[in-house]
Amino acid sequence: MDKLQDKKAPLLEHLLELRRRLITSFLILLVAFGVTYYFADPIYNFLVQPLADAFEGEEGRRMIYTGLAEAFFTELKVAFYAALFIAFPLMAIQIWKFIAPGLYKNERRAFLPFLIATPVLFTAGGALVYYIVIPLAWRFFLGFEQPGGEGTLPIELEARVGEYLSLVIKLIFAFGISFQLPVLLILLNKAGLLTLETLKKGRRYAIVLAFAFAAIMTPPDIISQIGLGIPILVLYELSILFIQLTGGKKADT
Repeated sequence: MDKLQDKKAPLLEHLLELRRRLITSFLILLVAFGVTYYFADPIYNFLVQPLADAFEGEEGRRMIYTGLAEAFFTELKVAFYAALFIAFPLMAIQIWKFIAPGLYKNERRAFLPFLIATPVLFTAGGALVYYIVIPLAWRFFLGFEQPGGEGTLPIELEARVGEYLSLVIKLIFAFGISFQLPVLLILLNKAGLLTLETLKKGRRYAIVLAFAFAAIMTPPDIISQIGLGIPILVLYELSILFIQLTGGKKADT
């Protein structure tokens, strides 16, 4: 009976600690949301800037919303996603503080760099799509506009604020998540679940999967798909190189 009580006590302590970390993470996200909601308009203007640049020099361009509450909910989404982006490193620290006591010292040392690399790589992916892929994709889509003429009507883009935000956020998260590939592959290698030889032999499958993922996660244009597919393959090769240089698990034993 005493042994049963001893087992229950640590379990209860772990559950209470998990509860405390989850509440702390939620409060961090809530505070971040309050800040980002206050700055929702500048943040949205930042996200709209690539489209504004594509319209540069053209008079009368505008964005619209067709639902009564569309602009309001768009502002909430802007604030939430921005808050999630800002709060994630602090929330990840809470997760780390929960699991770290259960790890050996060498395991903590091995895992900590990946915790740091995750937000850095996500930011790199978001920056790539915002500064390079999106401007090229927007110019591609605007190429389908046409002026009106005799017997024809003009075709002109009037982007909806909600639709535009959803597309930009989808692209940023698609690139940000894709840039976590090195973290995933290296961790799987360190855990002995994926060897260097398997990664090398899987290159042909990686090419197919990379562009299939890009086709699903991006708009149906070749620019976005190539813009996501090629970085995924580059990150795949960099993961192989890193495992080689750091003496990771090379083959099944």
